[in-house]
Amino acid sequence: MPAIALIFNAFVWGVSWFPFRQIESHGLHPVWATCLIYAAIAAVMAVLRRSMWHVFALHPGLVLLGLAAGFTNVGFNWAVTQGDVVRVVLLFYLMPLWSVLLAWAFLGERPTLAALARVALALIGVAVVLKTPETDWPIPSSLPDWLGVAAGFSFAVTNILLRRLRAAPGESRALAMFGGCALVAGATALAGTALGAIAPPPLAASAWWGWAVMLGIAFVFANVCLQYGAARLAASATSVIMLSEVLFASSSSVALGAATMDARIWIGGALIVLAAVWSAFARSPGGEDDRPSSLQKDTT
Repeated sequence: MPAIALIFNAFVWGVSWFPFRQIESHGLHPVWATCLIYAAIAAVMAVLRRSMWHVFALHPGLVLLGLAAGFTNVGFNWAVTQGDVVRVVLLFYLMPLWSVLLAWAFLGERPTLAALARVALALIGVAVVLKTPETDWPIPSSLPDWLGVAAGFSFAVTNILLRRLRAAPGESRALAMFGGCALVAGATALAGTALGAIAPPPLAASAWWGWAVMLGIAFVFANVCLQYGAARLAASATSVIMLSEVLFASSSSVALGAATMDARIWIGGALIVLAAVWSAFARSPGGEDDRPSSLQKDTT
């Protein structure tokens, strides 16, 4: 059951691009959709778990956790509605690279030779994915590419903060991350609308409400499944199972014409996934099981 719960969680996020695109087709930008969905979830949770608010005074790092989770979700949700879904998901799963660098900078964990090898493997995979006949250098060439990379970096920051906030109750971390997603998405949406880059929400139109409600409910159930599964399986098993999101995203997007798969994507994607699997089974420098690092963006 824990494995099935995690697979369901990965499925929700792997196919979330489709309802987000349906919402956008009805006139609501994905950033506004992210803001409204998470604001509703955070409001309900804040009422049901009012006792969690005092924890923020004891653990001020929860604010940073919320911001990191917010940037993760805004970047990912925006990217998968604008670009090639497979390409975005693969760039997002550069997390092993960022985690090594951030753990070195903020946790004092000097990378081992194996960790550096995983970084090199992931970078080679990214170079293969990004290098097209039209590009001279394999660098992100579009807004969705940059959003996918930024979301993956924010995801790694989220995991680092989760490790530093192990003493905080799980419900307070979840509340911080729900609220952070609503806050970051709301600020981004307001700024983008003021600058003319993001269309204001068509509140008079009701066609997108059904998709938004369905997506919000799916996110809540996915979070429950993640908490259930991650608490009962080793972090390595959780991380590997969560990689099934790549499978769900690629198969659904290719089937529905939202992505293309050629030899370059297959090879580069295999290298990135291999680096992520290798990272999942690697032990931390202190030899401990870093269970919080398995709490993916889905904890939001």
